Amino acid sequence: MENGLAALSAEAFKLKMQEDVIVLDTRESSIFTQGFIPGSIFLGLEGKFTEWAANLLPQGKPLLLVTGKGQEKQTVNLLAEAGFSKIEGFLQGGFEAWQKAGYQTDLIIDVETDEFAMDIPFDANLIVVDVRKEVEFADGHVKEAINIPLGEMVDPASMANIEDTHNLYLHCGTGYRSTIAASLLKRQGIHNLRNILGGWDKIKLEPGIDTEKDAAVLN
Repeated sequence: MENGLAALSAEAFKLKMQEDVIVLDTRESSIFTQGFIPGSIFLGLEGKFTEWAANLLPQGKPLLLVTGKGQEKQTVNLLAEAGFSKIEGFLQGGFEAWQKAGYQTDLIIDVETDEFAMDIPFDANLIVVDVRKEVEFADGHVKEAINIPLGEMVDPASMANIEDTHNLYLHCGTGYRSTIAASLLKRQGIHNLRNILGGWDKIKLEPGIDTEKDAAVLN
């Protein structure tokens, strides 16, 4: 058995989760949002995986993996590149095995930009959370959006101003980072959120959404 390539049944995986471990799900974002193990952190292999692993995962904590079919070895190798070697194993049969065992699952509600545009005028508690970098945010964002760059979300204090009554609409540039952000927020017990599909790339093309730039960028 190679490092990290211990195949765990759903039952064994669930038992391991009682230890001080992190469940890391590396499937594609569009698949992850439809269903995942509660408390998992999403880091899809389709994005800047090693960079975000190094930035967001706590060093030294053992990892349990949920991967796409046949992607276990690739995930372990990429994690090694990012400096992570404490891997307790992967979920044999993937997320489907977890579902078949009848264990609890969670999901993230994805919304299209036109749905988002329709919700804005009617929801007084709607808060747009833009998780792009400050420079990206400054160059154009939804009016009154708050900027919490994904890299800062390792600190739970970054989410301190989020109230239970807020309806959060998360986005990044294309949708990858906002799915990571949604998984981190849910780990902190913040569940009242939606993920805007296509991110800023689609939002800026959607009529009916007020956007603005920071004055400093306009000068």
